Amino acid sequence: MSKLLCVYCSSSDRLDPKYYAAADELGREMVAHGWGLVYGGGRVGMMGALARSVKSAGGRVVGVIPEFMVAKELAYNEADELIRVQTMRERKAAMEQRATAFVALPGGWGTLEEIMEIITLRQLDVHRKPCVLLNQDGFYDDLLALFRKMVDGRFNRPSNLELFSVATTPVEVIRQLADDRHTVAETKWFVTT
Repeated sequence: MSKLLCVYCSSSDRLDPKYYAAADELGREMVAHGWGLVYGGGRVGMMGALARSVKSAGGRVVGVIPEFMVAKELAYNEADELIRVQTMRERKAAMEQRATAFVALPGGWGTLEEIMEIITLRQLDVHRKPCVLLNQDGFYDDLLALFRKMVDGRFNRPSNLELFSVATTPVEVIRQLADDRHTVAETKWFVTT
């Protein structure tokens, strides 16, 4: 089985076309570098653009989708494997289990919640899989500033910022996945006296 990249991204169909173009480009780059896709199983938005791109380039697409989304006809039925689950929690667990690495493209609350859980699990040394944010046109600048504020306030250790990388293009995403140092987090807890 090929390595699978778990990609979190928007399912909105009302975005600036540049976001769909980035998803399409990432899909082609993934297949060119031997990556298959595991994702939320949708046919709409950036999710759909990404899945169609991977599929059309000859890559493997594994979708994981809750039944309530299937009922709304949101599933990408052309996936090589479409795993139907009951809850969003089951969806995330199935995607995490199958993934070799994780990438977050621009997205809304769901995307942010998903990648934050994965980065948190890496911080806790539950996994050591690469994590990349695609900061397309500065989309994640404010989030990255918040992360620095957390470090400055000693809510997080400075080394936690090494548990993920930031790319600005799909090509750079693939390069950073290959260059990941599998950094191990320092202990989460500050020792106080």
